[in-house]
Amino acid sequence: MNLIVTSGRLTIRPHQVDTPGYGEPGSRRITIPASIDMVKVLGPADSFLRILERELDADIHVRGNEITLTGTSEALVQGADALTEMVTVIRTGQGLTEDAVERILAMMAADIDDRPADVLTQNILSTRGKTIRPKTLNQKRYVDAIDQHTVVFGIGPAGTGKTYLAMAKAVQALQRKEVNRIVLTRPAIEAGERLGFLPGTLNDKIDPYLRPLYDALHDMVDPESIPRLLTAGTIEVAPLAYMRGRTLNDAFIILDEAQNTSMEQMKMFLTRLGFGSKIVVTGDVTQVDLPGGVRSGLRGVQAILDGVEDIAFCNLTSHDVVRHKLVGRIVAAYDRFEAIDLSPRPDRSKHEDRRNDDRRTEAGKARGERR
Repeated sequence: MNLIVTSGRLTIRPHQVDTPGYGEPGSRRITIPASIDMVKVLGPADSFLRILERELDADIHVRGNEITLTGTSEALVQGADALTEMVTVIRTGQGLTEDAVERILAMMAADIDDRPADVLTQNILSTRGKTIRPKTLNQKRYVDAIDQHTVVFGIGPAGTGKTYLAMAKAVQALQRKEVNRIVLTRPAIEAGERLGFLPGTLNDKIDPYLRPLYDALHDMVDPESIPRLLTAGTIEVAPLAYMRGRTLNDAFIILDEAQNTSMEQMKMFLTRLGFGSKIVVTGDVTQVDLPGGVRSGLRGVQAILDGVEDIAFCNLTSHDVVRHKLVGRIVAAYDRFEAIDLSPRPDRSKHEDRRNDDRRTEAGKARGERR
């Protein structure tokens, strides 16, 4: 069957090429509009083409602006749909990357309701020639939740864009004059060190914990204007302890590393919400640095606030990691290890208890004999 991509949609022409039965090999020819540069569809050195062949387990041949897919009926449908999404993204003026093509195929394999092209072309913020946008379906849902709710929790592993996307939404809200200021905060909880032993003044000790927020800020705001905005209070970066006793009106407030808040600190922070404000809380419940016996506020808050109107919880996974591909694999490997490590071992514990009881009995007998 010959297909032509027009305006990002596939239109079926009446003549046949080869229509396979279910699971049987066949072929389908797709015509890309002449207005689309084929290099943008195929990728540098045909890299996008190789990804499609690998992921679809299909043979793909190109002649001019015609692409012929050969494979099972499922591969032909997925291949045609993938090319449709790729052309739609290209039509927006946004360039494709190998990562974007892989994410298109992954979203299609997940059989989602949203079109992958809609996910990948939702622009949040453009600055200095760089556009910030969600790269996965869960990221898009997270961004949409921030638009639709007053309080949003973004929970997931490192590298999933929780803080970065929240920061982009905060800068966007400030530029649109939806809020008057941005407040960025983190708990000053150290991983294996104590603040009192670090050199310098209190600000010198706290600044390293807030540095990731400054880094994200420099990506989105003109660096020369940041000191002025900080001095004017339009942007405030402060440790969580400084939030106590305040009411924050007309502000976009981000609490980062929220897994390192106690239950009491989480309650304190959430009750700082004032009129015209929005709160985004981000964290990774697998990386808690709190002292032993202190319960993480992020771990407990969902059970308390789940179902409360105008509050949303968004969970991101290793599939949403947008750093180096290896980071996603590392996160997934740790998740698998922790799932095995935390699994119950009733038989082993019983045997250990018996052995411990036997050792205590033998030790008691030995003490009695010495007396």
